[in-house]
Amino acid sequence: MLKNILLVLLIAFIALAFYVFMPVLAFGFYGIPYIALFWGLVLLIPSFIDETLFTKKVTVGSILVYFGLITGVILPVITSWSAFHSDSYRNLIGEVKTSHFTSDITPIDLSKIRVVDKKLAAKLADKKLGSIPALGSMYKLGNFSIQKVKSDLYWVAPLEYRGFFKWLDSNNGTPGYLIVSATNERDVRLIQKVNGNKIGLKYIKSAYFSENLDRHIYTSGYMTKGFTDFSFEIDDDMNPYYVVTLYEKKVGYEGEDAVGVIVVNPQNGEIKEYSIKDAPKWIDRIQPEDFIKTQLNDWGLYVNGWLNAHFAQEGVLTVTPGMSLVYGDDGQSYWYTGISSAGKDNSTVGFVLVNTRTKEAHYYKLSGATETKAMASAEGMVQNMGYKATFPILYNLAGIPTYVMTLKDNEGLVKMIAMVSVENYSIVGVGKDLKSTLRNYKASLKSKGNVVVMDNDIDMKKITSIVTRFSSDTKDGNSYYYLQLKDNPYKVFVSTSSISDTLVLTKVGDRVSITYENDTDTGVVDMNSFKNLEINLIKTKNQMDLEKSMKKIGERKISTDLDKRWENLSDKEKQKLLK
Repeated sequence: MLKNILLVLLIAFIALAFYVFMPVLAFGFYGIPYIALFWGLVLLIPSFIDETLFTKKVTVGSILVYFGLITGVILPVITSWSAFHSDSYRNLIGEVKTSHFTSDITPIDLSKIRVVDKKLAAKLADKKLGSIPALGSMYKLGNFSIQKVKSDLYWVAPLEYRGFFKWLDSNNGTPGYLIVSATNERDVRLIQKVNGNKIGLKYIKSAYFSENLDRHIYTSGYMTKGFTDFSFEIDDDMNPYYVVTLYEKKVGYEGEDAVGVIVVNPQNGEIKEYSIKDAPKWIDRIQPEDFIKTQLNDWGLYVNGWLNAHFAQEGVLTVTPGMSLVYGDDGQSYWYTGISSAGKDNSTVGFVLVNTRTKEAHYYKLSGATETKAMASAEGMVQNMGYKATFPILYNLAGIPTYVMTLKDNEGLVKMIAMVSVENYSIVGVGKDLKSTLRNYKASLKSKGNVVVMDNDIDMKKITSIVTRFSSDTKDGNSYYYLQLKDNPYKVFVSTSSISDTLVLTKVGDRVSITYENDTDTGVVDMNSFKNLEINLIKTKNQMDLEKSMKKIGERKISTDLDKRWENLSDKEKQKLLK
């Protein structure tokens, strides 16, 4: 009697564990060894109760136990230990191409810079949801994913159930999702209809039993496949989906690698499977962040084999803490991380961009500060205010690799924006908005002797005219000078004194010469250069000699910068310029 009760309890336990944990039944995963071990124990129970009992069932049980131990313990060590397979781990990321920053990453439009991070997006969306009591009491925000919808960046999150009884009371699923613009914190929307049809998200992470998203996928033909990284995304028509990565183990029981993707319609449960190559274009992310981080670490760790990785560490590279998702001007998204030498936590030797769909990796050799060091530098500029920096995003600003981050108060609200040079983290610009931040950043660059070379595609305009209005103002501890010109009365030109010593001496009626970016849609324009034609400063011989020396240094720097940019151009771009 006791034997039968124990058998029933063990079988029930195994069935429950199978239902709850959903083991993957494929080589390289531990599902098969665990099941063999469990069933072996079930068949061996009679021998535990009656030592004289010996049946065929006991023999089968012993075989299953041995099989479970071999495939679950011994085989993983032989097929997966990095001491035997360091080359396989290093090559899992694929070819990492050495590339050039200025040729691959074009300068970004200020309006496309992200100023809303994930935490702020969640805060803004939660406030929006809380303003509708009928929804806020029933549902909560799911996990946010950033994605590009047509040409704009948004944080997107589904409405999730607040608990079992809320799910039980709902017949049609949760009524929509929220989107928050990554570039405009005032753009927060609750989407409950698409093309006039109400949204009902039934197959989601917080649902139960057969409507639970994980279990729905598992029981729909995916017991033998690994799936992970659930990303809630919307297509260009605002239809909601879950994008889930399919993966395999490429080095024995380790070496997770994405091999495809499934798209789940959370409203009706429909599942479609795609290869990486054939995945719909609106899908931003197929390669999971943790897979890429692990593969990049292995690529840098085993550069000279397993022994070197764990002892001498010659040439060993490692990723810096934190990883962010950035978007290129090609519309593709990339995982970004800095790369540092082993033991050097405060500086980088370069950074890597990995395409989040294809896993194509590019390595940019560029020494500079780590993200955390840049954050500390930005916080130091406003230490009296106690603002904290968000994790930075890398951009190309005026040809300079630059970290951009927001500075928040204790309530998590954005108070300022900071720009920090990757190559020299003492070059910092902070401001209340992107324009003033860029203005201060350029001033900081020039004050440190950097030559700011604007991108060839930017249309620069020069104007010579009479000053009709002139004024100054102080913001964030910096003095700004504003002027209007007779021949262009519809624009206000602004800069700091770093652009020219004669700017502070300028008055109404002076004739001046200015260059600026030809942005006709903007009323306030940053000056790129300034010269007061009315002021001729008397210079000593020493001053003139110094200016000549500085001019030669500047010319050499410009020449060096142009030579580098020329080297970074493709043959097609070079031919176009020569024509």
